Amino acid sequence: MTLEQTTSEPGQTATSSRPTSVRWEVFFLACGASFLLYLHRYTWNIVGPAVQNDFELSNTQAGLLFSLFYWTYASGQIPSGIIIDRFGPHRFLSAIAFAWSISLAALGTTSQLVMLGLWRFVFGATQAGCYPALTQVTRRWFPARQRTVLQGWIATTSGRSGGAMSPIILATLLMGTCGLTWQQALAVMGLAGVAFAVLFFWRFRNSPEQHPGVNAAELALIQDGELPATTTTTAKYLPMARAMRNRSLRFFVVQQFLDAGADVVFVSLIGSYFLQARGLEMSKTGWLASLPLWGGALGGIMGGWLNDSLILRTGNRRWSRSGIGLAGKLIGCVMIGVVTWPENALAAGLMLMLAKFFGDWSQPTVWGTCTDLGGRYSATVFSIINTAGTLGGVVMPLIFGMVLDWATTKTLVAGETVTTTDWTPLFLLLAGMFLSSAICWIGIDCTMSLEREEN
Repeated sequence: MTLEQTTSEPGQTATSSRPTSVRWEVFFLACGASFLLYLHRYTWNIVGPAVQNDFELSNTQAGLLFSLFYWTYASGQIPSGIIIDRFGPHRFLSAIAFAWSISLAALGTTSQLVMLGLWRFVFGATQAGCYPALTQVTRRWFPARQRTVLQGWIATTSGRSGGAMSPIILATLLMGTCGLTWQQALAVMGLAGVAFAVLFFWRFRNSPEQHPGVNAAELALIQDGELPATTTTTAKYLPMARAMRNRSLRFFVVQQFLDAGADVVFVSLIGSYFLQARGLEMSKTGWLASLPLWGGALGGIMGGWLNDSLILRTGNRRWSRSGIGLAGKLIGCVMIGVVTWPENALAAGLMLMLAKFFGDWSQPTVWGTCTDLGGRYSATVFSIINTAGTLGGVVMPLIFGMVLDWATTKTLVAGETVTTTDWTPLFLLLAGMFLSSAICWIGIDCTMSLEREEN
């Protein structure tokens, strides 16, 4: 007796019954996890200055406290990926969403600097496995022909939207309208995260085969001719030696280091650029600095749709993926290289938005390439890639700071010292990183599957 016969009504087959829609509930849960991840992470834009003031920290001390997140975030990537590939994302993702929400709220409960640093460590470690887990979610729950578009909505659009909404929800709504302290506001946001973790645990399952609400027609639609993930291999873990022998994966690692390293500027320095180089007030700086994040969110939608459309039309998965990555980074290279040219601040903001739009339209392609290269080891492959990106986030802020210091001059005007910083060298460095990232995409062949190498 076949699976279709056992799960359909008597006398019906998978093709004659109407597919259930559990996969779309899973899609919204995945989007919620991505949104929550960035919503909580970007609270530091508001909390950081408050912590620095309350604890009377120097800029160096505040920067070190901020960076503690990235050290555990980087070190937790590969172990998380291995666990997810072995046991699935259901319990793992539920547990880490619960844990990072608790650690976020705990930041506002301590008056000791050491404990504050400890909670930053925990926050980074618990967020590390989210995207490796979501990579497995998309691979197991959606057909390959739709996967990249949906990965764009989950990873880029939902994530960037969460980051863009974080200061609005934390500062404008909770602290401004509701009159809460930053500690109380973090507690509210942490409680919302705990509620989401419970919901995710209740409604999600590792695969459609394990979900009681999925009928045979929906299962056939999801599999779309592919074998179930649990039957493609008998190996439990991806050997790291085999992974690093894969030439495409090596190019992929370098690409992600450059990509995520460049992205640090959009997280930490764009506000300073408009305040210092453009001389704007805080009220105008806020919405101009948010433009790149909204550009990235829109780019994720467009890039995912374009990637899947090219694969469908050309049948060439390798160059459809690499072509999207190459074109996006090249256009982004041009946009970010000329940011300082216009005198109008709005024009500069729109250029940064376009740079982020085209830079981030390759993010769904990153996810799709991870699933292509990794197969059932997708979470491990993604964790390797995300580790490389996180290391870029650790290293590049120091280099960017040195470039800005090198480009800063002090002159005596009417008895007062005036400090001037030329931001052009920084943006030219970013353009070079975008260009190098584009070149890496030429060497990435997503068809060089690590899963196939073992057969």
